[in-house]
Amino acid sequence: MIALRAVTGGGKGASGVMLPVYAQPGARQEKCVGEHDGCLKLAVTAPPEDGAANTALIDLVARTLGVRRSQVQLTAGASQRRKQFFVEGLSVDEVAGRIEALLG
Repeated sequence: MIALRAVTGGGKGASGVMLPVYAQPGARQEKCVGEHDGCLKLAVTAPPEDGAANTALIDLVARTLGVRRSQVQLTAGASQRRKQFFVEGLSVDEVAGRIEALLG
């Protein structure tokens, strides 16, 4: 099960969901692989150099969840396989439902 966490913005920030991701850079094809140790495992073709894989992951998270790229921010793990993304404007139930529909 993917460990999603709700984030409420309070007075100055936006509300959304923290999405844990396990990254697989340098893959043959970009896709949502499944669940890996409490994270959503995503494969991207970009190499783990100069932030290319992180940029590709932001694009893939946005496409996977059906949101704009500007609604997705990398908040932790820029140089690690385990990353945290903030997805603005969705609830935990919405994110969980979209991931479940994708993974089947």
